[in-house]
Amino acid sequence: MTLSLALACLWAILGGLLAMLPSRDNHWRLAYALIATGLPLLVYVVCRTGRWSGWWWRLARQACCAGRCAMAGAGCGAGPCDGRHDMTDSYPPLRGRLTRDRALADLTWLRVGGPADALVQPADLQDLCDFLAALPPGMPVFPMGVGSNLIVRDGGLRAVVIRLGRGFNAITVEGTRVTAGAAALDAHVAKRAAEAGVDLTFLRTIPGSIGGAVRMNAGCYGSYVADHLIEIRAVSRDGRLVTLPAADLNLRYRQSDLPEGWVVVEAVFEGAPGDPAELEARMDAQLRKRDETQPVKDRSAGSTFRNPAGFSSTGQADDSHELKAWKVIDAAGLRGATRGAAQMSPKHPNFLVNTGGATAADLEGLGEEVRKKVFQHSGLQLHWEIMRVGDPLDRTGV
Repeated sequence: MTLSLALACLWAILGGLLAMLPSRDNHWRLAYALIATGLPLLVYVVCRTGRWSGWWWRLARQACCAGRCAMAGAGCGAGPCDGRHDMTDSYPPLRGRLTRDRALADLTWLRVGGPADALVQPADLQDLCDFLAALPPGMPVFPMGVGSNLIVRDGGLRAVVIRLGRGFNAITVEGTRVTAGAAALDAHVAKRAAEAGVDLTFLRTIPGSIGGAVRMNAGCYGSYVADHLIEIRAVSRDGRLVTLPAADLNLRYRQSDLPEGWVVVEAVFEGAPGDPAELEARMDAQLRKRDETQPVKDRSAGSTFRNPAGFSSTGQADDSHELKAWKVIDAAGLRGATRGAAQMSPKHPNFLVNTGGATAADLEGLGEEVRKKVFQHSGLQLHWEIMRVGDPLDRTGV
């Protein structure tokens, strides 16, 4: 089987190369091009139904690309292999779900954004590892949680978006250690830990899932992921399952050194022991305070900008607001500022809100206007906390 696959792939590549040689007879060029395209297709079918490996997959796709180039040279109407076509025409096998050109707006809290090249929802950990191992290394990968802290630009995202679901949301507690899947919601982890008498209450009011909380070192009321994280398990861009201690992530205010394209799949936390009833009461108080001060019923993505002070609100009575993002935005007269259907919330001016029908350009444009005016007013440079990804909409319509 292995020898036959090798011969098929080598012949396909040879056919593609011969098809690109100068020739007076386009019929020969076309014949070689068809061989270069057809045989890798056969290899693909065999691999999908029999023994498969990512190495064969990549070889077959490269041969197909050569065949397309040859067919274009033979005048048969096929487009040349410009890289983008080759990278989006075929993807490795997946037992989960892969959706091409998937609009992302309905997957983000702000309800904006164009399509991704592909949305991948792996069936389980092995499915994710196999897929990333076989995916060409030049193809961008973007791990996405529940979209709570994200603006996807209107032109969409030229990447494979990885979204974890069932199979990645388990929560277990052993003593004072809590292990949570990356797809588990922060609030669910806080509640499950409290039920077991473990204090991770700071997670209760943080929107999003554990994978994003780790990547951004999420924090609230003076506590951060960095204060409790022991280690994570992540799948590298080339499909390896890696265990990283928290120290290797270099966690700091809303940042980490998690490599690009790596997908967090699990995190282990350590919490202080506590009485379940007292922990529950504390979380209830946090929720009441959040509801009083934040536009929880509006479409927002949480805090828009990092605090210039370099730390989160502590929630304590002596908490200083002088270098808080909401304070400097308010001082610049931008509470309630609008652009299109985007608005800086009148209730909390560091919350960017989609009042209905806003585009990503409206939201990001308003944010940039706020940054500019705050700098003009106070000399302070605001930095985005919301992640913005993708391409602006092509106004030419092409």
